[in-house]
Amino acid sequence: MSIDQLRDDFHGELLEPDDAGYEQARIVWNGMIDRRPAVIARCRNAADVVLAVNHAREHDLLIAVRSGGHNVAGYAVCDGGMMIDLSRMNSVRVPPELDRVFVEGGATWADVDGATTPFGRATPGGLISATGVAGLALVGGIGWLRGKHGLSCDNIVSAELVTADGHLVRASASENPDLFWALRGGGGNFGIVVNFEFMLHEIPPLLMFCAPVYPEERAVEVLTRWRDYMADAPDEVTGLAEFSTIPHDPAYPQDCWGRRVLSLATVFDGPAETGELVTRPLRQFGAPLMDFSDRMPYRTLQTLYDGLFPKGRDRCYWKSTYLAHLKHETIEAIVAGLDRRPSEMTFASVWKFGGQVASIAADATAFGDRSMPFMLSLDAIWSSPADDEANTAWVKSVWNDMQVHSTGRSYLNFPGLGEGENLVSDAFGPEVFERLLRIKRKYDPGNLFRMNQNICVPP
Repeated sequence: MSIDQLRDDFHGELLEPDDAGYEQARIVWNGMIDRRPAVIARCRNAADVVLAVNHAREHDLLIAVRSGGHNVAGYAVCDGGMMIDLSRMNSVRVPPELDRVFVEGGATWADVDGATTPFGRATPGGLISATGVAGLALVGGIGWLRGKHGLSCDNIVSAELVTADGHLVRASASENPDLFWALRGGGGNFGIVVNFEFMLHEIPPLLMFCAPVYPEERAVEVLTRWRDYMADAPDEVTGLAEFSTIPHDPAYPQDCWGRRVLSLATVFDGPAETGELVTRPLRQFGAPLMDFSDRMPYRTLQTLYDGLFPKGRDRCYWKSTYLAHLKHETIEAIVAGLDRRPSEMTFASVWKFGGQVASIAADATAFGDRSMPFMLSLDAIWSSPADDEANTAWVKSVWNDMQVHSTGRSYLNFPGLGEGENLVSDAFGPEVFERLLRIKRKYDPGNLFRMNQNICVPP
């Protein structure tokens, strides 16, 4: 099938390099990524996805799949191949029972939250509303509701996807259960998900967002007290301790501009008045520099970080590692590593796990073992290409230093630029990886879907 023949049957839009709209369509979130597909297939429905997959397979084109385009490694766009862009497939439907939400594969979390929160419901998403649902949920999905309701992938009830042979299949606990297991943590290795079904949960009209900001020079003390508080906190309390630098911005007090800080961003998933009482100790670790704590709707909460990570503006290199503990020597190593960061635009966060995340059996989903108590993410952000080497080298150096405190696994939504021969196998661990490899051989033996956190099928 030629591109002209594909165009005759295609309901959406096919963009080639000389077409209007091509340049804008190929841009993804990480400003380091500058790739030019031979064609961008902007699909309208599942039939378009089938046509695009068949065309790419028949013409031996590399496939990149775009949902929100937010993955730091830039997997959503390729050089010379076909970008299958789902962004126009973004409808969200809530049935009258209010216990499920049906989400097309190109929706963002803003689309989902906009459709569910008017009914007082939500399903666990991430922390940035512009993130694509598919990219986040298929690899895990760590958000504010994880303490009570788990990861995004834990809330997938079913999925419909186009496989490498161009078939539309459904995966659930009763249909293709091996594929259903693999989709919940195994990423985009097995096909292109065109529809999700997620569980919905009741949320209160207002939630408590607790966000005191302390000077980074007190980071060892504050991080220690945060660790001790989180150890005894109820499952409703979900949060992270985040290192950053206050920008020169009128939104912040001028005397804080340029200060390196540690923020304790915390959400109470329950009545806001209760949350304010429960999280109050976090605001009493001495006098904070600033305090952004407030009661707010969940939908507002989900947009708080959006302005910090605008599409295409910044250059980014993010890596993560699961921490086996947060002992004093671990905290000192984190603080020392962050002290060396070359960019004041950089963020780094210690994420607390436990609660519902930890209660799910290791073999229940491809996400695997849940016993890690914390995760460290190193989120280098900078502006100039001249600073690429300094920032990527810093992340790699600190990441390597932290391995003595790590479980040896990592979160594949923060994969650097996807480099590393053992990146994926180490992230899953040997048992999960071998199981995923068997399922990959069954559904994608030719590794058509390889522009991802790839489970490579050996020749």
